[in-house]
Amino acid sequence: MPLYLPLTGGDGTVTGNIGLLTQQVHDVSSGARHAREASDAERTTIDPRRSELIEAIIQESEDDTLLDRYLAGEQVELDTVISDLLTAVSRGSFYPVVPLSTLAGVGVHELLHLVAAAFPPPTMHPLPGATTPDGDPLPALRCDPSAPLVAEVVRTTSDPYVGRVSVVRVFSGTLHPDSTVHVSGHLERFAGHDIEGHPDHDADEKVGVLSSPLGEVLRPKGPAIAGDIVVVAKLTRAETADTLSDKDSPALVEPWVLPDPLLPVAIHPVTKSDEDKLAAALQRLVAEDPTMRMEHNAETHQVVLWTMGQAHVDVLLERLRERYGVNVEAEPLKVALRETFVAAASGHGRHVKQSGGHGQYAICDITVEPLERGAGFEFVDKVVGGAVPRQFIPSVEKGVRAQLEKGVIAGYPMVDVRITLTDGKAHSVDSSDMAFQTAGALALKDAASPTTVVLLEPVDLVAVVVADEHVGAVMTDLQTRRGRVIGTEPGVPGRTTINAEVPQTEITRYAIDLRSVSHGTGVFTREMLRYEPMPPALAKAHLEAH
Repeated sequence: MPLYLPLTGGDGTVTGNIGLLTQQVHDVSSGARHAREASDAERTTIDPRRSELIEAIIQESEDDTLLDRYLAGEQVELDTVISDLLTAVSRGSFYPVVPLSTLAGVGVHELLHLVAAAFPPPTMHPLPGATTPDGDPLPALRCDPSAPLVAEVVRTTSDPYVGRVSVVRVFSGTLHPDSTVHVSGHLERFAGHDIEGHPDHDADEKVGVLSSPLGEVLRPKGPAIAGDIVVVAKLTRAETADTLSDKDSPALVEPWVLPDPLLPVAIHPVTKSDEDKLAAALQRLVAEDPTMRMEHNAETHQVVLWTMGQAHVDVLLERLRERYGVNVEAEPLKVALRETFVAAASGHGRHVKQSGGHGQYAICDITVEPLERGAGFEFVDKVVGGAVPRQFIPSVEKGVRAQLEKGVIAGYPMVDVRITLTDGKAHSVDSSDMAFQTAGALALKDAASPTTVVLLEPVDLVAVVVADEHVGAVMTDLQTRRGRVIGTEPGVPGRTTINAEVPQTEITRYAIDLRSVSHGTGVFTREMLRYEPMPPALAKAHLEAH
């Protein structure tokens, strides 16, 4: 409920606030803030709202009899009402509204006073549980300067002059300048997967100078006690979400497990100079921002930043440019496809060369059969009569495996095939390990054709949680992306979970598109499910484009 009503001038501009409880007017029309008692006309306006406010505050009072006395007509002292208001705000059971205009300078003083007087002190705030780095429980934390030190790094950033800067929240004990603390980080353990830039670690490190932040200004500070937020410079081993504690009694606070970044963007440096600086800059970005994940995709040879949304992408690229002097550009994201055989085929590999001295001679015949998805690769030897000497059969397999990694039609790895070596020829002098490796690779290429080999695309299992009124729109959108809706499940009241299987190529920008389709109410998760054949028309278009 509002604690103040805006005061407007004759031209409709905001000139001040009227306090409903104090019935005082705070006027800034002259350029300075002046307080006066409300006029009779102003009291007529505020009296009904004031009664509603007082009644609402008294309902939150710890004195259960106060409301009955107030409704019976008893006059409740203003100090009692204000005290109950501050208590209700600090408990989070009453939400005051303060009209504020930064242009006119109205409401700033009132808002800051409310923050100072009513927001809960650190001693009232519930503290997180703490364990040892191995997971054994520790006694409950106390917001007490004399208790053992337990603090958390809530933000990590870089300053061009100071270097790495860590913002630390002290939950318990006292953090002294130039002291040695234990740094414990186990974000990967709680997240359940590897997080680049945030490996699990435990180490002792010396704390340098402490500072108190005021905007962009860092003011020197002495010891930081429980409840303080302090800036620590040059903590080389501490990352965001790490715990600082006494080196003789290490502790670990459960870190915030943030949502997975689901919007990928591929980047490349603009110049050679940018390329030289990019790796170090990205490492710093990853350390600063746990909501960003960096991926070096070995198959597509792209650097991919996984982000929370387009605004996050813009912030990261701007930070690379302004803070680290690295110019990068976004490029189309490539999806790692696979190749496989869909029909049996035979291949003949002949590698015969003679150019003075020892030549190269190897001939082999293979048959290729498709296997079920996920079966991998099988190599079968059915050579009879020593057509291919025993010592060269592993060479054929090695050559075939190497060609499988390179692919045969589009350069993607080939999976789920059985290759049988059926026949071949060798030369007593010119045959060699390398010759039969080359012949095996040539045989696989010979067996491949547009009718026997197809492209496989990765399919994700997508779970979309959305407001009930947008379920139909989201399901229709998923179907336009070649998605197969498996079913829906009711969630919390007013929300529904939609489960679907969707090709990865169709959801590279889904984090942005879902926001539009669901009017901002949808969130989703995704996990790799399997590979499936890409439709022929899309596969043809993909091959032509690449």
